[in-house]
Amino acid sequence: MNRGLRVGLTGGIGSGKSTVAAFLEKLGAFVIDADAISRSTTATGGAAIASIAEAFGQSVIGPDGALDRVRMREIAFKDPGARKRLEAIIHPLVGDAIAKATKRADELSAPCLVYDIPLLFESAHWRQSLETVLVVDCAENTQITRVCARNGLSSEEVRAVIAAQASRITRLCGADHVICNDGLTLLQLEGLVYQMRGQFGL
Repeated sequence: MNRGLRVGLTGGIGSGKSTVAAFLEKLGAFVIDADAISRSTTATGGAAIASIAEAFGQSVIGPDGALDRVRMREIAFKDPGARKRLEAIIHPLVGDAIAKATKRADELSAPCLVYDIPLLFESAHWRQSLETVLVVDCAENTQITRVCARNGLSSEEVRAVIAAQASRITRLCGADHVICNDGLTLLQLEGLVYQMRGQFGL
């Protein structure tokens, strides 16, 4: 059983991080999507649902049995401690799932484990678990244009999300590798990832 290189992949909203993750997976990396795991815990039948209902009441659970995110946001807006209580339920479950996925990757002797972590620099513990960090970067205007087109949000809503994330300079200062994803076609972006593959053991 060989231990693959631990790579942290991050970037601001609309940077193209998930697309880069897909290209790395195509090259043979084992990708662990922390955000997808987190979402699955609050989906219908998710591991966090029972504890969330116990902590916040059945009103935060939608008719489909999933977390009602709109209702949860309303509660968190009125009660600053609500978000921490929610995270205290979800984060241990996510951590367990990531640990299991990591073990599976090692059993498969994956040459490279890519941890796709949107809030890598907002977390105190992640950096020490990683051997290298890849940041997908682009200009704020590019982020706004992409997310408005993709999600139908207003530019003000996207700016609010950007403001809540680590700053662009923080990500760039903490990066070992950077992909600048401004003005690139998907084919060009894939080409950049392909050129870097050797640095990740792929």
